Amino acid sequence: MFKKVLFPIDQSRETQEAFDVVIDVVQKYGSRLVLLSVVEEPNTDAPKEDVVMSSPETVAKLLETAKTAFSQQGIQTETIERQGKPAFVICDVADEIEANLIVMGCRGLGLTDEGAHDSVTNRVINLSPCPVLIVP
Repeated sequence: MFKKVLFPIDQSRETQEAFDVVIDVVQKYGSRLVLLSVVEEPNTDAPKEDVVMSSPETVAKLLETAKTAFSQQGIQTETIERQGKPAFVICDVADEIEANLIVMGCRGLGLTDEGAHDSVTNRVINLSPCPVLIVP
């Protein structure tokens, strides 16, 4: 059913919480797992705590750490690093690799009127070429 699963990762707590769900899905369906991390263009107006994924070195280290963690669970992964706006990159990569499912954590920003427009999760849900599993 889900032959190829795309798991976009960042340094958030929500990504860590989605880790176990990804393991369950991949093991249950015998899926190939593709990890994606996006180097965001720095926004100089954003608060310092929001500028998380703007360093290629940070992203490379994050992907390597995640790959090791999945390997310890007996899951082989492929990693992709891209640059751009996360929601659009996630959907583009899902289309390119012909993903059958995207699994991602949700920060809950979409629950407010302001957050709904800025939420990466909301944008991915609306633009994705495949089903999206959101882990609250």
